[in-house]
Amino acid sequence: MTTTRTPGSPGPAASPGSPASPAGAAPARAGARQWLGLAVLLLPVTLMTADLGVLWLATPYLAADLRPSGAQLLWITDIYGFLTASTLVIMGTLGDRLGRRRLLMAGSAGFLLASLLAAYAPNAGTLIAARALLGVAGAAVLPSTLALISHMFHDARQRATAIAMWVTALSVGLALGPVVGGVLLASWWWGSVFLIGLPVMLIALVTAPVLLPEYRDPRPGRLDLTSVALFLLALLPLVYGVKSLAAHGPAAETGAAFAAGLVFTVLFVRRQSRLATPLLDLRLFRNRAFTGALLTLLLGMTALNGVEYLVPQYLQAVAGLSPLEAGLWLLPGAAGLVAGSQLTPPLARRLRPAYVLAGGLLVSLTGYAVLALASGAVVASLALTVIMFGAAPISVLGTALAVGAAPPEKAGAAAATGQTAYDLGLALGIAVTGSVAAAVYRGGVPGDAPAAARESLGGAAAVADAGLLATAREAFTAALQSASALSAGFALLTAVLVVALLRKVPRITSEGQG
Repeated sequence: MTTTRTPGSPGPAASPGSPASPAGAAPARAGARQWLGLAVLLLPVTLMTADLGVLWLATPYLAADLRPSGAQLLWITDIYGFLTASTLVIMGTLGDRLGRRRLLMAGSAGFLLASLLAAYAPNAGTLIAARALLGVAGAAVLPSTLALISHMFHDARQRATAIAMWVTALSVGLALGPVVGGVLLASWWWGSVFLIGLPVMLIALVTAPVLLPEYRDPRPGRLDLTSVALFLLALLPLVYGVKSLAAHGPAAETGAAFAAGLVFTVLFVRRQSRLATPLLDLRLFRNRAFTGALLTLLLGMTALNGVEYLVPQYLQAVAGLSPLEAGLWLLPGAAGLVAGSQLTPPLARRLRPAYVLAGGLLVSLTGYAVLALASGAVVASLALTVIMFGAAPISVLGTALAVGAAPPEKAGAAAATGQTAYDLGLALGIAVTGSVAAAVYRGGVPGDAPAAARESLGGAAAVADAGLLATAREAFTAALQSASALSAGFALLTAVLVVALLRKVPRITSEGQG
């Protein structure tokens, strides 16, 4: 792991509760209070990524209850990730002004309330709105946790260890979300999967004032609200265009969405180049290593999450497993991600990060290929395990490489941008591969079938026609296989870009620096 500060660069200012050291002395080592504070920070970090996947096993049940359209079903799943990615940089800037601990507590409270709204949502529209609020609250929490870790741990080795634990918490949450969902659904209704956030956020709210220091930038740049608006207006129409294209094919509405997104993207880029304190410093992208790290996070997570979103549904709706059984079949995938995350740092000390990343992506290609060519619960579980093991280096090294490629004074902006690429990749995985899978599914269901059956496999099950259900299951299997082939293409493209852009980045030493 690289650290968020290079040797000799200025560290964060001391404040009550942080380990300070006199000028010229070695950085003070963190004590028990800081490590307990880290434990408090890792709980919401794990929850943030778990909430991306905790809904996957519940999808057939909420579909049967709320009867969402195919487009609404995709929005329910991926609007969380899109709103998190869209507001991360904004929330990071707000944290500089309001205070990181204060923003963490505000985000935790918002997440708690939005979880209650999602758990008891009476219709699809309310659930989509609740998931959007969860995404914004999550964006307030994530950058605050990383910023506070950098502030609490001044010793380079301890800080590297703390950041490695932070990254591992992201991976663990992503892997365990579907498993936790399966356990809850064995005894409770679909809304129960949202209630896991309540005790986590309550712990954060109660303990943060005691264990976490407050920190705010003494010289924050001006928050440009026009840039905030342009950023959202650029991203959301492009996302809508991708989903609409897959759902309905070429249409005037889809073209208008893409055109609007591109226009606002150009306006955003032009404004950032003129501001003294831009929302996103575009000069960072002149560094090949920084750009390569962001593309690795974006495309690698896009490849992973589209398939990871579909496999839990396949295990239940096609393989006929109960939520608990499906959750148990997903445990090997969780173990694969954790094992890959733990293996990455020692490998990165012996090999250049580009080769660790590319090697992992080539391993994941094997899993995508198996999933694209075969079927069955055992095959799906084993393939997902290989995929997640191979994709693990992306989450471990991606943000660290982005931070390491940036100047010390831009480390915070680089970290926020890297996390944005990570979350945007997770959301795009569902939007792109999920939309393609939905289109393949509809193409495999007879045109004269009821509209509900053509929208989703859950709708086909509700029709209670055995012949139609068998056809729908075959169509969903074909959809999963098509999504796997598309994800394999993303993984291969990512491997090529990694070698092209990151091959000169040196291996990571035991001190945490390249």
